[in-house]
Amino acid sequence: MNTFITFRVILVSTSFALLLGPVGYLITRKLNLTDDPRSAPHKQHNTPTSVAGGPVLFISIIASGAIFGFYKTSIFLPILLGASIIFLFGLWDDLKNISPLWKLIGQLLAAIILIYLGVQVRLFRQDWLNYLLTILWVVGIINAYNFVDSMDGLAIGLAVIASSFFLLVTIDSGQPELTLLSTILVGVCLGAFFYNATPAVFFLGDSGAQLLGFILAALGRAYNPVGFERIASWYVPILLIGVPIFDTTLVVFSRLRRRKRIYEAGLDHTYHRLVGLRLSPNRAVLAMHLAAILLGCLAFIALPMPPLISNLIFGAVLLAGMVGILILERKHEF
Repeated sequence: MNTFITFRVILVSTSFALLLGPVGYLITRKLNLTDDPRSAPHKQHNTPTSVAGGPVLFISIIASGAIFGFYKTSIFLPILLGASIIFLFGLWDDLKNISPLWKLIGQLLAAIILIYLGVQVRLFRQDWLNYLLTILWVVGIINAYNFVDSMDGLAIGLAVIASSFFLLVTIDSGQPELTLLSTILVGVCLGAFFYNATPAVFFLGDSGAQLLGFILAALGRAYNPVGFERIASWYVPILLIGVPIFDTTLVVFSRLRRRKRIYEAGLDHTYHRLVGLRLSPNRAVLAMHLAAILLGCLAFIALPMPPLISNLIFGAVLLAGMVGILILERKHEF
């Protein structure tokens, strides 16, 4: 991968998503694969909206990967198999509204495939600890992206930001296969963003949001910065996906505190609370996108610093996140 090929990949993958958008919209409307606002009290849109985001993203990623030889890379098989499982279970949920248990089964299968094919955490000497942490990471990030998909353009914009950072840093780390996947994801998400931005022509649905979460979780596990100790670089993927992690932590904390079911949808996400603080819907989305950019910059500012300093910076981010959660939780009662 070099700069010229990167631009070519972005052009082609963006074009795929732009061209497939209307096709996916028409097919999903014909199959009645829509999100009906009457199906749940928390729905805020006014009319049934197509859930074509997942199919458009999945097909565009596969087609772009085929053109640029992603099938020749070492991570092709684990990414393809895991992403296929996540997409199919997500599509099943979009069609039939399956139970949280079935969703979890699909996520666990995808995580186990990654581990079996060598994409896993390698922080501990004990394999079982690495396996457990990999499962927690993959399942957690999949659900984080599903949770944060609470407004038009929010989740897919966060995916563009995270994959753009991965694109840049994997060039430095000498991992061209990850650079290619990141570049494809940037382009595909940019194309789909055109249809998912406010007012959305189609939603991502579970199939789209979970697919983005899985691929970014896999990128975070496979990324290996060259020349940096694990103790000084382990936090980088966490910060790159920091906004969805923050949102999920806020929602889980809030619902446990109120003795609500964690998977019960509601208007208690970060986006809704920012709107409650009198930000306009567009500015609330932009605020979360801006936070993601700043966290990404901070991750790579801290990376070359001595391990103690870089981990202190990460600790300060965690502390700020905890304070933010307490403030948002205190300001609004649901």
